[in-house]
Amino acid sequence: MTGKEIRLSKLFSGGKNAVVIAVDHGEFDGPLPGMVDLPEAVKNIDSSVDAVLLSPGMLSHCGHAFGYKGAPLAIVRLNWSSHFCFGWSYSEGIAVPSACAADMAAAGADIVLACLTLRTGSETTDSANVQVFAKLVSEANRVGLPVVGEYFPAATHRLSEEELHHEILKGCRIAAELGADLIKTFYTCKFREVTESCPVPILGLGAEKTPKQVQALELAGNIVRDGGSGVVFGRNAVQVSDPAAFQRALCDVVKNGVSPSDAVSKHQLMD
Repeated sequence: MTGKEIRLSKLFSGGKNAVVIAVDHGEFDGPLPGMVDLPEAVKNIDSSVDAVLLSPGMLSHCGHAFGYKGAPLAIVRLNWSSHFCFGWSYSEGIAVPSACAADMAAAGADIVLACLTLRTGSETTDSANVQVFAKLVSEANRVGLPVVGEYFPAATHRLSEEELHHEILKGCRIAAELGADLIKTFYTCKFREVTESCPVPILGLGAEKTPKQVQALELAGNIVRDGGSGVVFGRNAVQVSDPAAFQRALCDVVKNGVSPSDAVSKHQLMD
């Protein structure tokens, strides 16, 4: 097996779907509730999850969460995208490199993530984003790190359900064609079309915080029902009264096929 294959096998241990907890929001939004003291928040992530997504500068601060047998894998983001600064209303989708795969491998990363945004309204920006993405994939390949290709439209709030679906459908395939080993993206109204047309595993993201925890679990259940190979949840998995309990429930739904309502009852989740 290659290094990439070994690392991916750990993410999908035993052939099961993967659960990733995202705490990289501070790279774009600054401190958010549940992630103000990030080392403490990461320390409290339940050991049942497979990986944690974080920003390059936080890996050294949160190393305690990854330095023991059976710990989650560390996934590190490699590029900075302007449209993730939601509070500043950026919408052009400009991406720039923010970390080097070799440096992150040396720092302890197991997997890296590169974001790709297309159809920004500018062919120049789209081409530059592809160039950044392809270069990051190439650098990661040289050091044996799998790449999560994150496909994220520049302005999702402007898209109808059908428009979002068609952009995700094309964007995921393009990211795979450019060398991504797996994909992180939105769940769409025809998500099975997305998963069936892409040759690499697709992880559905949690997006906005849901009013009730059972709704987040229902989203996770829909993602895997429609062919997703797991989830990447951030706010829904951290900004709750008992994050560890929710994360265990999430793992039951995604990895073990437990129904959302049964997971809520089993793990005594309170909305």
